[in-house]
Amino acid sequence: MTNNDVVESGFSAPVNPFRPTNTPQVSGVEISVPQAGNPIAGQEQARAIAEVQAAMVVARMNPRDPIRSMDLILNECTRNSLASTATYSYRRGGTDITGPSIRLAEVIAQKWGNIQYGIRELSQKDGVSSALAYAWDVETNTRREVQFHVQLKRDTKRGSYALTDGRDIYEAVANFGARRLRSCILSLIPGDVVEAAVQQCQNTLRANVDMTPEGLNKVLAAAQKYGVTKAMIEKRIQCRFESIRPAQIVSLGNILRSIREGASNVSDWFEQEEAAKEETKAIAESKGGNESLKKILKKKKSEPQPEPVETVPPVEENVEAMMYPEPDQE
Repeated sequence: MTNNDVVESGFSAPVNPFRPTNTPQVSGVEISVPQAGNPIAGQEQARAIAEVQAAMVVARMNPRDPIRSMDLILNECTRNSLASTATYSYRRGGTDITGPSIRLAEVIAQKWGNIQYGIRELSQKDGVSSALAYAWDVETNTRREVQFHVQLKRDTKRGSYALTDGRDIYEAVANFGARRLRSCILSLIPGDVVEAAVQQCQNTLRANVDMTPEGLNKVLAAAQKYGVTKAMIEKRIQCRFESIRPAQIVSLGNILRSIREGASNVSDWFEQEEAAKEETKAIAESKGGNESLKKILKKKKSEPQPEPVETVPPVEENVEAMMYPEPDQE
């Protein structure tokens, strides 16, 4: 049956649903004609395809050696500067949750090889930034990506305000994207590799903890900076502070880092002293009037003052470097 027979019989010719409406017809049958796209967009698309193909070809020509990669990772974990920031710690539901930090995840990805990762901002609209965290193993062509949204505002005690400075926006997106990026990277790395790296970092910290009286005083000074007293630490470790073990110093360092970064509060880790609890309760209940607070302060003023004790050396800015000094270079 010819096209003329189709037209004469009263049946319409088939229509391609993907064809633009301005294409010509030949002998009663619609013909699809490809339209030329944007030349710049076409060049960018071709460049992106070429980069992906080149990355996969190079990765397969130079496959990773798991033994050598593992040695490189463990060697990096012997550096005290990395080991001191290799893990995070916070409390949820009364349980201590720890794991590898984004810094350790990045080092593992670099030494494992043939992995591309990063954070890409997709759009900004109505005070919300849409971004994408991704990790791609070009050797096995395994990819993990997470899309998320960031409210471009900053919450303070005096209220919230919108972020307009480019640097503030970049830091906000990077901060929210770090956890997603860490999850993407670790999903591509074998679990035993990550566990071995964390264990090596713990061993490095224990080997470099300063257990001298001066070193313990520095740790105590760093804790007091966040309102953690010696009595609170002793109640947590169930022994005198002078008898603390290196592993407990490492754990205390993770806790202080969590408090400093705002991932947890002091009350999540330590039991406050009764006097501090009573004073905090009085402040919370006073609101408009300060009668309860005045009673507490009057009571404290009437109590005999303790004998002066030797003050703790001033706190330095770099807490981790102070708690875990770098080993001497040969």
